[in-house]
Amino acid sequence: MRAGVVGVGHLGYHHARLLRGLAEDVSVFDTDADRLSVVCSELGVTPTGSLEELLDTVDALVVACPTGVHHRVAREALSREVPVLVEKPLAATVAEAEDLTALARERNTVLAVGHVERFNPAMTAAMHHIRRPLYIEADRLAPFTPRCTDVSVVMDLMIHDIDLVLSLIRSPVAGIQASGVPVITDTVDIAGARIAFENGSLAVINASRVSMEQVRKLRVFQEGGYVSVDFGAKTAHALEVRNGAIVPVPVTVTDHNALEMELADFLRAASGEGEPAITGDDGLRALETAEMVLRKSAESLRRILESG
Repeated sequence: MRAGVVGVGHLGYHHARLLRGLAEDVSVFDTDADRLSVVCSELGVTPTGSLEELLDTVDALVVACPTGVHHRVAREALSREVPVLVEKPLAATVAEAEDLTALARERNTVLAVGHVERFNPAMTAAMHHIRRPLYIEADRLAPFTPRCTDVSVVMDLMIHDIDLVLSLIRSPVAGIQASGVPVITDTVDIAGARIAFENGSLAVINASRVSMEQVRKLRVFQEGGYVSVDFGAKTAHALEVRNGAIVPVPVTVTDHNALEMELADFLRAASGEGEPAITGDDGLRALETAEMVLRKSAESLRRILESG
């Protein structure tokens, strides 16, 4: 299969690098001609002069350009019935994401979304021990970096855990409470959300890109047990109540490259072997929830400012 990548910045570079071992041929395009030349020289992948030229030469496309152009690029590919993996978030707005998912159904073409934490070795191991979550806590904190400041921390970091929570609690969202504030940029840099589900389950998610330390952890509480995941350390732990005692349960984590697994899953689906692990509809639900978090955060911030 011939694979292509649009956007070879930090993440797109790694997509292209890993695709070399998964696809027969890898072609790339970036509007930054200098960056395109450097990446092609380093990786030995094929440069193209435009999106149209790239789409003429590939069987599957990874969209790793800035969020603001996800919709335009992915739409062009889907219109040509080229399977697409779009890095998270699926699009800049829910309306754009709805358009992409509708077009993918109309053209019967694969649309996958790059929520890579689902493929983290610790998460894949923990899934064997998660049954019916009642309460989930998630913390995703990072020091400030100028990269990805074109979107809020909700769309940059929190959306990872929103997707994970939605994949674990299979119930409609009943309500959201949230707060978030800008600290360094003009968008929300730190946010917290409390998401209630119709089945009674609850998730509390915190995200920050202005923290002193890096934290990427998820804790799942369920009847008779507890499962914790450390995405950074790639470790997972579980406890269960047995005969009135709390005992540790062995969790075997087999290390692998999460991004490579994501790409392999996408290429499998693009080859006609079932749906991708994370579909366009999954990406749409995550984006809808993230937008609700941002709306609630804006309302909270407005009340704070109005109170003096």
